[in-house]
This record gives sequence, C-alpha cells and structure tokens, in this order.
Amino acid sequence: MNRLLTASVCALLSFPFAQPCEGASPEGKPNVLLIAIDDLNDWVGCLGGHPDTRTPHIDRLARNGVLFTNAHCQAPICNPSRTSIMYGLRPSTSGVYMNAPRPWTVPALKNHVTMARHFAANGYLTLTTGKIYHGSGLPPGDFDIVGPRPGQRLERDVRLIKDLKGLWDFGPQTYKEDFFQDRADASWAIEQINASHNKPFFLAVGFYRPHVPFYSPARVFQEIPKAEVNLPPIKAGDRDDLPEIVNELTIAPAAPTHDWFVKGGHWKNAVRSYLACVRSTDEQVGRLLDAIEGSPHAGNTVVVLYSDHGFFLGEKERWAKQSLWERATRVPFIISAPAMNKGTRCSRPTELLSIYPTLIDLCGLPKRGALEGASLAPLLMDPNAQWQRPALTTHGKNNHAVRTERYRYIRYYEGSEELYDLQTDPNEWTNLAAKKELAPVKKQLARWLPTVNADPARSGAPRKRKAPKKKANQ
Repeated sequence: MNRLLTASVCALLSFPFAQPCEGASPEGKPNVLLIAIDDLNDWVGCLGGHPDTRTPHIDRLARNGVLFTNAHCQAPICNPSRTSIMYGLRPSTSGVYMNAPRPWTVPALKNHVTMARHFAANGYLTLTTGKIYHGSGLPPGDFDIVGPRPGQRLERDVRLIKDLKGLWDFGPQTYKEDFFQDRADASWAIEQINASHNKPFFLAVGFYRPHVPFYSPARVFQEIPKAEVNLPPIKAGDRDDLPEIVNELTIAPAAPTHDWFVKGGHWKNAVRSYLACVRSTDEQVGRLLDAIEGSPHAGNTVVVLYSDHGFFLGEKERWAKQSLWERATRVPFIISAPAMNKGTRCSRPTELLSIYPTLIDLCGLPKRGALEGASLAPLLMDPNAQWQRPALTTHGKNNHAVRTERYRYIRYYEGSEELYDLQTDPNEWTNLAAKKELAPVKKQLARWLPTVNADPARSGAPRKRKAPKKKANQ
C-alpha cells in the first residue's frame, strides 16, 4: 500500500494542474474550493437516495470528478465532525465528541496546525464564509479573510409551527432570496473567486441548509407538491432488536418524536421542507461552480464537496443525526480536479478525515505526520485500487461504528453490539450481532476499533487539584 500511495501521489503531482498553466494561480499551485454542506444525507441525485430530490449542480460536479459512494463522517454531530475534518484527528484522539467545547479552546489542540493554517503557511491566501466549524466560530487567525458568518437563525425568518421548540421548525420563507444566508455566502465567495489575488487561494464555503429549521425560499418549496412526496421507508418494530444503550445515545435534544410528525400529519411537509432546502443549497453550489468555470481559475482549481454528517427523517422512528447508523454517517463526498478522473464512482469505504491529507497531496504541500486520515490519492487514480481500510465513526467516548463495503459493525462502551449486512439489508432493519456464525466477521471488524479513547475534552487550562487540608493533629 505504501508503494502504491507513493506512485499514485507522484502521478497526481505530475498532472497539468500542479504546473503553471493558462489561468494558473501566480505560484503555479492549484486553488482549492472547499464546499461544506450541513446535515445533507444521501438525498442527492448522483447517490439516488430519494426519488423526489433534485440536485443538478452537485450531480454536475460528480460528473467532473470522483464520487465516493461509501463515504462516512467521523462523528454524527456538527462540532466533532468538523473538528475532525479541519484538524485531521479522530474524535477518539482529540476528545472532542459533542458540540462543546470548541476545539481551539482545548489545550491539547492549541498547537495543532489546522488545514487552513497549513495552506497559509505554504503560500496560500485562505478565505472563508458560512459554516465551516460548528456554530460558525473560527479558531483565532485560522483564515486570512473572513466573510459573512451565519447565525443559527435569521431575524427575517418567520416561525411557522408555534408548538415546536428551538430550531425544529420547517416550511417556506417569503422574504427576498438575496437575504437567505446561504445565498449571501455564495455571493461573497463568488466575489472572491472573481477578485485578483497574488497567491493561490484556499476558499472554504459552508452552507447551513438543510440544517434545521428547514427553511427554504417559497419558490423552491412550491416546486414540490406535497401529495407527491415520497416518505422514507420504515419498518414497524425496527428498534426491537437493538441494545438498550441505543436509547441513551441517540437522543437529539429538543427533537420532536416521530409520533408527533405522524399523528399530527406533519411528516410529508417536513420531508418536503428538507427536500426544498436540499434543492436551494444545490442552487448555491451551482453558482459557485459557474463562477469557477467562468473564471481564469477553471483549469487550475481543486473542488471538494462534502456534508458533515447525514440526517434521519423518520427512519428507525427518529429524527436528527446523533447515531452510528448509515443514515447518520453516510455523506455525499466528491473530489474534482483538472486532468483527474471524471464521472468516476468509488465504492471503497472512505472518510472525511482523508480530506486534509488528500489536499496536501493534490497541492504538493509538505506532509504532516500528526494527521490520522489516509490520503485518497490511490483511489483518485484508480477507484478500484486495493483499499483495506474501513470507515470509522465515533459518537461519544468508546462508541464506534466500522463500515466496510459490506458490513456495519457497532460496539458501544458497555460492550453491546450491532451488525448489519448492507448488501442484503441496506436499511439496517435486522441486527445480526447475536448470530454465532458471524462471530468471525465481528472479530475481524473489531480489529479496526480505535485503541485510543480519550476522555471528553475540556476547554481552558487543566484544573489543578487542590492539596488536601491537613488535620489539626498532623
């Protein structure tokens, strides 16, 4: 594998985009456009996840690059997933498992070089807008130029379902589309693409939708007739063969129950709203791709598109992400670069953790030994290349899922297990963990479980233990 990786990287770095060419950045290195989408599961056209989805622009990017059809996040929740991508470390290593603390406040990570800082240290102008880290925060000095930062809610948004708590609202919004945050972020990014720079650029754009609340422009929402919306498949009693610990670990704060959606007649409208958000975000992706293709950078830009994790819309009788099942971990993931394979699909299990080391290879930057992801250079050269690594997802300390091309194996901190054969059971309706004949499969998959399971990270300086007070007679 090491020899193959070396050969593949050398071949990649010999591509025309790694040399000065017409429209090239001043230093001859390729530009990078990183597109992050929040809570987007496989409901995109090129992945065939839902019959009512429409994503012509994401599909266009897939036709111009490599689509990883078995890609998975490293955590099924925003902060640890995004931390893993930008810092290049597994949650089980960093200890960042939940939406707090922010990684740049964790003492053990303060000296770790993020992806953006590594590009900046090697001659790149780094720019960002939208949501790249959780809550739209940024490590101090992480990017050279910072555009608009979206909040969790916009003042223009009108609450549509009064009895829902927090962010769990959905439906169309009627204000001017230029004021929708994702469109504003795309507009700012297009200005940067069209600007004159004296360095190659690393531009990270984070779209907030289809994150809750599922708010889309009314124009897009009305394109999807409610009566024609297909609901995701569910199975009665699907959770009956699950370990008890699952009920503890898959709780989504403030999320309505599935019964609320079904009995209140809200399920179709919520799915419709999610699909509308997907379509609206795809439009913004299209604007970015049009800007790149119409600019001098068209022949010299690497484009990476991914979602931070998936999302449940009734499957397994639940909503949100926060679980180690396929719907929460599988994500759209595309890499497109000039002179690279186009319209290629790769079914090998891959991780978002690989983005950092792969971009290092594609852009010819110095390697960083601390990164835990594997470069995808061999698969970019040959999507059917030998690939022994599974994809790992972690949700809380010592709870992990191992995903291969065929199986998903889950082990929880107290030892309970789940096992699914995705070839025969793509919806993960039947837990096979108790079958004795599959014990060798479980044993083989368990070899990939992380051996390091850090305690949950804390922000700030470590607490000092106070010395015990001496008793009066001592």
